[in-house]
Amino acid sequence: MVQLYNLHPFGSQRVVPTRQEPALFCCCGREALLVASAPGACRVEAFDARQQERCEPLGSFNTLGRVLRMAYAEAGDYVVTIEEKNNSLFLRVYVNWRCMSSGNSRVCVRIVGHNIETPFPEASKDQMSIIELPLSDPPLCFSSCPLTGDLLVACKNKLILFCLKRLAVRPDVTVLDFERTLIFHIQNFTPSEIAFCAGFVAVTSELEAFVFKIETADKVSGIRRPHVYESLEPLHVNEGLKEQVPSTPFEPDDFVICEQPMELLEEESRRCGISVTLESTGLFSEDSNFQIRYVLYRRFSPDMSSFVFSVDDAKLHSLQLLPMYEIGNSDTPDRGDSPEQELLSLFCFFSLPHIGYLYTIGNLVELISTYQYSERSQQAVLTPQFLHVITSNNLQCFTVRCSAAAARDHDPYIDTTLKACPPVSLDVCALRMQLFIGLKAISHFKNHVIVLTKADTEDITERKKPSRRLLSRRSESIKSKGSTDSEPGWNLYIVHTTSTLQLYKEMVDYSKTYQDVRTESCIHLLSEAHLLIRTALMDPDLKESEEKEELLVAFRESCALLGDCYTRFDTKDFHLALPYYKMSGLSMTEVLQRVDSALDDKTLKYEKGFIFYLHHSLYEDLEEELSEELATKVLQIFHLAEPNQMPHIICSPCLKNVCPRIAMEYLEKVEAIVPSVVVTLAKASMALNMGDQEGCKKELDKYAEMVLVCGFIVEPRLLRQQIKEQTIPTKLAVYLKETRPGFFVASVVALHENNKIELEEADLYIKMLSMQGEGAVSQLLVDFWEALLVTCAQDNIVQELHFKLATYYIWRLSRNQMPDTKPLKTAEDLINSCGHYGLIFPWVMFMMSLAPSSNENSSEDLSKLQSLLCGPSFSIASILPFLEALPEDTISGLSIHALCSTRLGQYDQIIDKLLERCPEAIIPYAQHELKDERQALWWNKLLPELCKRTRQKEENYSVLLSSLRETLSVISMELELKDFLNVLPEDGNAAFFLPHLLQCSRRKLMT
Repeated sequence: MVQLYNLHPFGSQRVVPTRQEPALFCCCGREALLVASAPGACRVEAFDARQQERCEPLGSFNTLGRVLRMAYAEAGDYVVTIEEKNNSLFLRVYVNWRCMSSGNSRVCVRIVGHNIETPFPEASKDQMSIIELPLSDPPLCFSSCPLTGDLLVACKNKLILFCLKRLAVRPDVTVLDFERTLIFHIQNFTPSEIAFCAGFVAVTSELEAFVFKIETADKVSGIRRPHVYESLEPLHVNEGLKEQVPSTPFEPDDFVICEQPMELLEEESRRCGISVTLESTGLFSEDSNFQIRYVLYRRFSPDMSSFVFSVDDAKLHSLQLLPMYEIGNSDTPDRGDSPEQELLSLFCFFSLPHIGYLYTIGNLVELISTYQYSERSQQAVLTPQFLHVITSNNLQCFTVRCSAAAARDHDPYIDTTLKACPPVSLDVCALRMQLFIGLKAISHFKNHVIVLTKADTEDITERKKPSRRLLSRRSESIKSKGSTDSEPGWNLYIVHTTSTLQLYKEMVDYSKTYQDVRTESCIHLLSEAHLLIRTALMDPDLKESEEKEELLVAFRESCALLGDCYTRFDTKDFHLALPYYKMSGLSMTEVLQRVDSALDDKTLKYEKGFIFYLHHSLYEDLEEELSEELATKVLQIFHLAEPNQMPHIICSPCLKNVCPRIAMEYLEKVEAIVPSVVVTLAKASMALNMGDQEGCKKELDKYAEMVLVCGFIVEPRLLRQQIKEQTIPTKLAVYLKETRPGFFVASVVALHENNKIELEEADLYIKMLSMQGEGAVSQLLVDFWEALLVTCAQDNIVQELHFKLATYYIWRLSRNQMPDTKPLKTAEDLINSCGHYGLIFPWVMFMMSLAPSSNENSSEDLSKLQSLLCGPSFSIASILPFLEALPEDTISGLSIHALCSTRLGQYDQIIDKLLERCPEAIIPYAQHELKDERQALWWNKLLPELCKRTRQKEENYSVLLSSLRETLSVISMELELKDFLNVLPEDGNAAFFLPHLLQCSRRKLMT
């Protein structure tokens, strides 16, 4: 469907003062227009198209014959033509053609690839060079790649690729040349038009369009491809669609066989029945191999009604590949240079007489737009902003969706709550139909449209004299050669298109006429205006300038206008109000004022789009603070539209200035309708804001603490708010911390376990709440870590909590630091409730019984640390650097070191330390630790050490002697008699060991 609007994309127009009748023309860069004269002239004229008032001639040059096709390649700054002379076709490239402005320039003619070493004078500014490209078959059409300048030439059933080369023949002289690289043999297809860009090749015949891509493939197993025809014919090509046509015994001239229309995309297009075979010329690098990827195939059936006029009227025409480059890449090709540009999106256009088709073929192959023409089209030209179509008497302008597709290729997050763009499927619209009599051809460059008109004699005589003066402005010298009554009138016009900003403003003004009568048309026209600005901003040639700043201002304005539409109108896409307002840069205050100014006070009806915008904006914790008046207005809006969202809205930092009494009134109204624990918590928060702690306590007492915890999970902002990327405790959090610390800790743990707050964020939050100095750790934070360790199941979080708690316990023990508040849990509580706190080993308990009594809090920290080290999952290595803070000369410090060394398997060292500092604990330690595979330490390590120390009559001789007897008792029960004798010291007293020998021998007799 095509939307029709009466806008003005075309501005003033100029007549190109050609000396002879134009046949072909093309635009060169941004300043020149080349015009090939009608048959028999063999001349190309150049004109300066930059001036607004006049179109000054720049010069001309002769051609070999009649020019049949002509095109300009900006990458390389050359002009390529197909010329006819003596019924033969020639392919020629004109290099350094701009020097023709001197009037008597010299010309150098050479064949491609010949005499490259010769220091050509073509590099000088006063000589033009002509490169002839000989072909075995007559050329039909050609196309140059806008990125590389490579030239692709189509012959019958064949495409030939010539790669552009720049050869430095002298240090200051660079010569352009071409190298024939590949030949594509195409069966079952005769090209009538061809387009080439970034490796994509599009060809059309009368009723078929075929697109494929040339890709470089790696060598397989290091084997070079043979220098012969390399077939890349699709599998089962004989079963293709073309072979489905039944054979007929009649002559082909008797009937016209119409095949079924067909569209095949990507891999499906391999079934089109067209085979492509590559022939390597052997001139390209051996490191490069090529293969074909099928992209698109489309076949049409002829319009039978057109056969009344001519079969030729049903043919495809105006094939074009339109590239769009990466946003921000503003490098423009200089003359003789071809800088690399990153391709963002690529579009393919072709047209039938009454309908045009626009495909995106870059990242995704998809038909994005179809264009219905009001009359039979002659030619069409596609630009990033518009599609210009000429019929016999009309120049039509349609909008395109290229920028919408390219925006999505550039930014995959374009269709989110942060960004938006009008859809690719948006209906196209016709902006204008400009009358021209006898339109024959069209071209486009930058903000100009060039059209050629050739009116019949009847049309000229019937027109009035004023219009005749505008239409026919040939020079007097041409008029003198013949009568205008016997010749058709012709003119070549340069039509200046309206500037982007001017046309944008006209679209915006036009959209206002639809605001109250046709909502969808208003949105559609504003979307067109938005895409117009977006396309201009995506132009790679756009530099940082005043124009760009004006475009950015217009872009933000268009976003705001679209946001207004989706907030004021009842549309299915109401959610788009949010991203468009965000892209507009408007604050929430400005949006509220815009909506209120456009709202009818009698209805006071807020649409879903506005509610959606407010709801998400208030949930995103914006840094903006609404005034008391606007905050009250927001409460009123939600009370009418979504009363159940009232407690959530009140928690937004944007409503910090809301009057708590008014908020309490609204909450009481909501509670009467839909009571919930979140409403109760919100009321408690408002009571604190009014200074009513009793009212807060009364609200909290309505529910059990576990139910209140669930309320905090639903709305965490009741406890903490995010302001300027910093977590800030609320007054309710401060109140709970002071009056119900256990409940507060349980609430923060619940937030963490439900992914409402990260561990690091929770640490900073509690530190801020506890008002502790830099590096200090409050007991409330330790209570949180201990409580979280009880419930947490994530291994990485558990290990982090282990480290935090162990280092905290060590830090406080080393400084004999008292906690700032009473701990919520004792060591016994943690052992009974948390699997990460293990039962303290008996030998550790025995050691602690020998230590002098200490204060209760210090004893609790030591017990918690010992229990944590005795746990099953603690990583000892993580805290070893912190153990230096605990000296080993105390029983408590020794117990921690002994636990760590034991967990690390350092039993020999612990036995020595215990014998040295606490021999009373050696037997309890050995009984608990020296078991199973470590049992041999009883006789290999402990027995020799005890024997050695008892001989020396040390201070703890009685303890050592008692330990030795206990050790011998254990050994005598575990070893055989022979082994027992072997472990006894050689210089020992036999009387001392005799009881144990007897015990060992009796055990042997009993067994």
